[in-house]
Amino acid sequence: MASQRGKDLLLKFWDGAAFATVAGLRSKRISFNAQSVDITDSQSAGRWRELLDGAGIQRASISAAGIFKDASSDELVRAAFFAGAVTTCQLVIPDFGTIEGGFQITSLDYSGNHDGEVTFDIALESGSELTFGAA
Repeated sequence: MASQRGKDLLLKFWDGAAFATVAGLRSKRISFNAQSVDITDSQSAGRWRELLDGAGIQRASISAAGIFKDASSDELVRAAFFAGAVTTCQLVIPDFGTIEGGFQITSLDYSGNHDGEVTFDIALESGSELTFGAA
């Protein structure tokens, strides 16, 4: 994969008819994690840890920061947060693919300086199975 522009990494929320890009995001990040299940016992070869294949919990976390610029995407984010809803989202990663599934907003912070714009930070946690579509 060649170098890509960070602005091409898009976070989208389902608005009931189509995916709407969350406007004004300046930084975005997705992290994938998998919890392991340790099955080591006194009979483990050489006292090395053993893990149960295919067990554990997988999850994804998204964090982003930016400025609200678009009233409709602003409302999608606010409504999803205050409803505590697991909302269908997409994260488009250029030349890699699209991650799609249910995410819940776990943190929504607003801030601003007297001589600047209002900014926000958002954190989302996966709340359903995620799918991957190659680019």
